[in-house]
Amino acid sequence: MKRSLFGTDGVRGTANTHPMTAEMALRIGAAAGRYFRKDKSVAHRVVIGKDTRLSGYMFESALTAGLTSTGMNVLLLGPVPTPAVGLLTKSMRADLGVMISASHNPAVDNGIKFFGPDGYKLSDEAEEEIEALVMGEVEPAQARNIGRAKRIDDGRFRYIERVKSSFPPGMRLDGIKVVVDCANGAAYKAAPEVLWELGAEVVAVGVSPDGFNINERCGSTQPKVAAETVVAHGADLGLCLDGDADRIVLIDETGAVADGDQLMGLLAARWAERDLLMGGALVATKMSNLGLERFLQARGIGLERTNVGDRYVVERMREGGFNLGGEQSGHIVMTDYATTGDGLLAGLQFLAELVTTGKRASELLRVFEPVPQMLKNVKFEKGQVPLQDDSVRAVIGEVEARLEGRGRLLIRESGTEPLIRVMAECDDAKMLEQAVEDVVTALERVL
Repeated sequence: MKRSLFGTDGVRGTANTHPMTAEMALRIGAAAGRYFRKDKSVAHRVVIGKDTRLSGYMFESALTAGLTSTGMNVLLLGPVPTPAVGLLTKSMRADLGVMISASHNPAVDNGIKFFGPDGYKLSDEAEEEIEALVMGEVEPAQARNIGRAKRIDDGRFRYIERVKSSFPPGMRLDGIKVVVDCANGAAYKAAPEVLWELGAEVVAVGVSPDGFNINERCGSTQPKVAAETVVAHGADLGLCLDGDADRIVLIDETGAVADGDQLMGLLAARWAERDLLMGGALVATKMSNLGLERFLQARGIGLERTNVGDRYVVERMREGGFNLGGEQSGHIVMTDYATTGDGLLAGLQFLAELVTTGKRASELLRVFEPVPQMLKNVKFEKGQVPLQDDSVRAVIGEVEARLEGRGRLLIRESGTEPLIRVMAECDDAKMLEQAVEDVVTALERVL
């Protein structure tokens, strides 16, 4: 079946525009309820979390209506990070977890992500079956079997305690000043509380959500304000989360920003030294820098590459028995502690290294020299297929031949936005710029 509803991370789009309408959310909820409520003789439950977008109220209500109409009992967590939903789905013995969030996207967007009873995101196959049910007719429960909805008031606190338990026992953050940027999103309460409880001096930014300012000039995709705050306050470190707190970028004491590749490289090397790196490899996507690959190879550590999307990273980790993986964008997955990317948890792992080594953040966040990398996005309209155009394919072939042995080219359609992402890496900066420009020009000419 060709997927038209689900992308690389659930369903996503502009609120009140197909597919992110209240009507569609109700249908998705009913379809998911029907899919998971296979044994009608027992009670079934689903947990629902959300970030701070205004449209979250609408989608929470619509999903609840759809799910309860098929007999599912709904437990409403309110604003919590995405990893909290994965954790509590399993902890509360739920059949399904739902996170209402468009992650790092603007406030006008929203999305629906699903977690299975094991706390991991659903497979492509499960999403395809749910999509088929959405497009068909869903049998509602009999009147006496309609589900109930209940608010869970302590979901955030359960998550906070779980995250703190990943920090080395007895270790404290006394004397460390941390700037934490919560992107006016789902972790605006949880992240500062965790850091403060562990002893850090906390300077919090992006903690005043109003329904419209999530990811607006803040968070992991726009860390400028956080970097300036680190320098202004003389902080030791900055932690920048995104809207649903499943990704992070770090800022050292000089205000320099480090992406997920640097953090993954550091953790992989440290874990390997301590015989904690399962499978002897790190799992990352095709987007991770060639410099990371070279750094790991020099230390006898493997690099397993997957398609872009943290769910594909997790699938490969589970298949191969690996316990560390993630994305350059800041999704860091540590299956010893969580079932999905967790920005706050990853930040604590770095802070533990900071305390253990006594080094400055700037010394720990530049573990390898990145190969020059350039990424440009090209917008396209629904129905257009520029990557299938012969002239575009010819240019791509020419560029790949030019880069052979000196770099690499990666072109893909975004799974969450109507964009074609053109990324190249090359030690020669001029060759790199020309490679990306040639492909972008070819795409724009066709579009």
